[in-house]
Amino acid sequence: MTSQDVVVPEMGIGAGAAMPGSGGTAGLFACRSAAAGAMSMRQTYHLAAARSAPASCTWLEAMRACSPPRSRGGAGADVDELSSWMRKHPSALGKFEQIAGACKGKKVVMFLDYDGTLSPIVANPDAAYITDAMRAAVRDVAKHFPTAIVSGRCRDKVHNFVGLSELYYAGSHGMDIKGPTSNPESVLCQPASEFLPMIEEVYKVLVEKTKSTPGAMVENNKFCLSVHFRCVDEKRWNFLAEQVKAVIKDYPMLKLTQGRKVFELRPSIMWDKGKALEFLLESLGFADCSDVLPVYIGDDRTDEDAFKVLRKRGQGVGILVSKCPKETSASYSLQDPTEVMEFLLRLVEWNRKSSSSPAMLRPRVL
Repeated sequence: MTSQDVVVPEMGIGAGAAMPGSGGTAGLFACRSAAAGAMSMRQTYHLAAARSAPASCTWLEAMRACSPPRSRGGAGADVDELSSWMRKHPSALGKFEQIAGACKGKKVVMFLDYDGTLSPIVANPDAAYITDAMRAAVRDVAKHFPTAIVSGRCRDKVHNFVGLSELYYAGSHGMDIKGPTSNPESVLCQPASEFLPMIEEVYKVLVEKTKSTPGAMVENNKFCLSVHFRCVDEKRWNFLAEQVKAVIKDYPMLKLTQGRKVFELRPSIMWDKGKALEFLLESLGFADCSDVLPVYIGDDRTDEDAFKVLRKRGQGVGILVSKCPKETSASYSLQDPTEVMEFLLRLVEWNRKSSSSPAMLRPRVL
């Protein structure tokens, strides 16, 4: 593996070791092993007990930090900060030829977040519909490259939103993975199955607890829970945070994290979107391939786990979707789902025209 396997503008990065194992069967057993014994109840308790925020950082400050203004312009924008950030994370459209050059001769594997990446962020999470044009673009991508949707949403819900049976879907931040519906048993990974009764119990408690906070919405994503506060008055954010903390203190085997105007409650196991990316690459038979180039596009904090995996592997392209500068391990940036769609269309067109690109190697079906 060489440093040419990853595109990192103006920054050097060492080649990382590939994930051990080879072949899809190994990947499937790896997931089952994780579900069965990677972390006992006692281990999850200690991991959950260890988590803590710095004393100087209040919940309200953390909530604001996770929900910054999503704009790259405006009278109040720090132009110097923006320019510096864009030099480190240039537009994937502006640097498309560079990315295409990295893809040349490689087996490209696409990983796409959903909310804020394929669909716009909306006030009502249940109304985050993908456009017909975006669906067509994703369908085109899947014709040329193995493609997976990696989302914090319930797998069935994001599948219904996207409506494409030929994709791989990793829901609940990668804790619920399944392959194309034409091969229903091809890939199946649920490392947090033992937590399902607890998740259902906590969901009911949270719904009841947050009734007194107008605008709060609790979403059951099967293996994790989301408490949305996008429609909550900022004056009540701290009160909502206290409500959520009051619930989770009784469930030490769950961990609490934050995203863009959302609290996430997840099982305290060593599994995230980065682990899902590794599992899918291994299941597709690409874990030990030096000629594979994973491309991951996402917009939220949870996508950083996948970006970090690409950097560690020294192999892949991470693209953050954001209109404002933020700390990220991604190499490139796009502003919004409209730019994501343009990038996907250009990638498909490039693949069609590229006379030197080898025929796409079809992934093994388990």
